[in-house]
Amino acid sequence: MVNKKYEFLCVTYVFSVLFFIILLSGSIVLLSDSIVYAQDQIKEIRIADAKGDWGYPNPYRHYPRGPGYIRMSWVFDTLVWKDKDNYIPALANSWKFDKKSMSYVFELNKQARWHDGQPVTGEDVVFTIDYMKKHPYRWIDLSRIAGAKLLKKHTVAVLLKKGYAPFLSDIGGTMPILPRHIWKDIKNPKAFDEPLAYIGSGPYRFKDYDRANKTYLYESFDTYYLGKPKVHKLIYIKTGNPIMALSTRQASLSAIQPDMATFLKQKGFTILANQYGWNKKLMINHTTAPFNNVKFRQALAFMINRQEIIDKAHRGFGKIASCGLLSMDHDMYNPDTAKYPFNPSKGHDLIKSLGYKKNDHGYYEKDGAILTIELLSSNITVAGGTANDRDGEIIKKQLDDEGIKTQLIHMEQTTVDSKIKNWDFMLAVSGHGGIMGDPKVLNEMIGSKYGAGSVNSARFDTDTRLNSLMEQQMETMDPEKRKAVVFQIQELHAQLLPAIPLYCPDTYSAFDPSAKIDWFYTKGGISKGIPISQNKMSLVR
Repeated sequence: MVNKKYEFLCVTYVFSVLFFIILLSGSIVLLSDSIVYAQDQIKEIRIADAKGDWGYPNPYRHYPRGPGYIRMSWVFDTLVWKDKDNYIPALANSWKFDKKSMSYVFELNKQARWHDGQPVTGEDVVFTIDYMKKHPYRWIDLSRIAGAKLLKKHTVAVLLKKGYAPFLSDIGGTMPILPRHIWKDIKNPKAFDEPLAYIGSGPYRFKDYDRANKTYLYESFDTYYLGKPKVHKLIYIKTGNPIMALSTRQASLSAIQPDMATFLKQKGFTILANQYGWNKKLMINHTTAPFNNVKFRQALAFMINRQEIIDKAHRGFGKIASCGLLSMDHDMYNPDTAKYPFNPSKGHDLIKSLGYKKNDHGYYEKDGAILTIELLSSNITVAGGTANDRDGEIIKKQLDDEGIKTQLIHMEQTTVDSKIKNWDFMLAVSGHGGIMGDPKVLNEMIGSKYGAGSVNSARFDTDTRLNSLMEQQMETMDPEKRKAVVFQIQELHAQLLPAIPLYCPDTYSAFDPSAKIDWFYTKGGISKGIPISQNKMSLVR
């Protein structure tokens, strides 16, 4: 009996030890998994932003400037994308242009999934084009697209009405693809704000937007078809002091003012310098007198000392912009456009030719009325940041000194944008990127039919030759022939001045290399030309 009891105790002991070992080994496995997770993926990355609020990150709710598009791009993928230098596959593994059928044929990645696990198919692409024709997405223009045709489950043909030179940039690399199974019953996309509205196929899931604190939170989509993202959590924070945010490790990436670069480099940060892909410009309400007269617009260009703005407001960090609008770094930049060097005498001659004379107080007047203009200004700068520049103040003084009485009104950027869009202004200091992207940006920033609702467009449609050239450059598929047309558009823009390009600021970002993420500026800009160093491929490839 004792032996049996002893045997029972021994067996019980052995099983207990085995059970404990199993539990322990399970714990070791779990611990091992957590170690692998930590090694496999960085816990979080924080990006500092001066403004913070760029709307909700889906196609119909983001703010229509570059930073708003970037926030959306983490969640929604396009057919193609750009890495540092070139177009690369995104939802489409490959693509080709078929001249015979006037269509682009895309072979989709069969591994692509929506964030809810459903597969991405050609039906989603066909649906997106149909849906965005009915409910226009303001970053693209589908008027040249006849439609899309499903050839196979993962093969789609996008049919063109006629030649469309900037198709890859404007549609293929910019149009976010929508999940048909979610959006097919949505009648009002701008009001769609349920969690389902943020299901995309991109490398990150949108988790939260704190509008009060202006922070964004994204979490990695670990089964992303191009590979597991390098970082688990992506966070945007608002800060008015990039140096402080970087130095205290509150953020690991931020756009910075040029004069911060040396200090941050000495502190061990990596400094990125970009091409001149953004310009500050003077928007003009050319629908009303005297701004509807080209001589008056040219007079303003001669009276504004653009180099003085760069020197006094930006400590020399910048370059006078081309009045042809494209960046001086662009492959299709025309160096022979009208320059308008500071020459007040020429400006005075032009204004006097319009019937204005100076009164005893030194101001121009006509028919007893003093020439008085209103100038709107904000703190907008490259990458959607804000800077306490003095652009508006300096321009006001320059025009006052030349006899044009100027009232300066400083407003929030969104308010200035709204006034420009509604033609509720005379002159306004604004700015935009895209000038290193496809030269279609000329059409978008000049004519109303191409801008897709952009607040940066001059919406200048009165010159028939300019209109004809803009249409011609869209249809010219041969690069050299297209370049010749683009040169002519720049020449005419510089002559007619529907808006006055002022300067291109030196553009820098800084990041912490110890975070083990290599950020970069994209040649020609992200999408259609966004000059921001937040390409999602930095966190994927």
